[in-house]
Amino acid sequence: MRDDVGGVHIKYLHHCRRQLWLYLRGIRPERLNPTVQLGEAVHDSSYARHSPVDLGAARLDFFDGQQWVHEVKSSSRPSEADRAQALHYCHQLTRFGIDVQGAILHYPATRRTVRLPWTPEAAAQAETDIGEVLSVALSPASPDRLPRDRCRGCSYTDYCWTE
Repeated sequence: MRDDVGGVHIKYLHHCRRQLWLYLRGIRPERLNPTVQLGEAVHDSSYARHSPVDLGAARLDFFDGQQWVHEVKSSSRPSEADRAQALHYCHQLTRFGIDVQGAILHYPATRRTVRLPWTPEAAAQAETDIGEVLSVALSPASPDRLPRDRCRGCSYTDYCWTE
């Protein structure tokens, strides 16, 4: 089951455990969400010359010749979820015996990049994150919802806030 943990799982873990719990149960309204559609459009138009790398449960945007994972984000500022997702991809590559230097997050809207070196601490956190995803997956009850102001733009808002 550890091999089935992908980048989306890690991102949702750090954003909202309830969102992760719903996603794990097949509730997936993301495709209908305008924010998600914008993110896909930004990704498709920003780094079109690079090919995504499919690792089974994880799919990273691209991996360069210098051993850096690259992730393109549509948001304007880095988040802990972005960092955790990119480092999860580093973890997945090392599982396949591929050496990595770290990850680079690209934010085309603000023309910023963030470098995240692959360290023993990052590897330990990636392992911890996988265990946390599995814990949420095994939970019989949905985690508590976040305060409503943290749900702006979330495609799961209707599932959490419709009374």
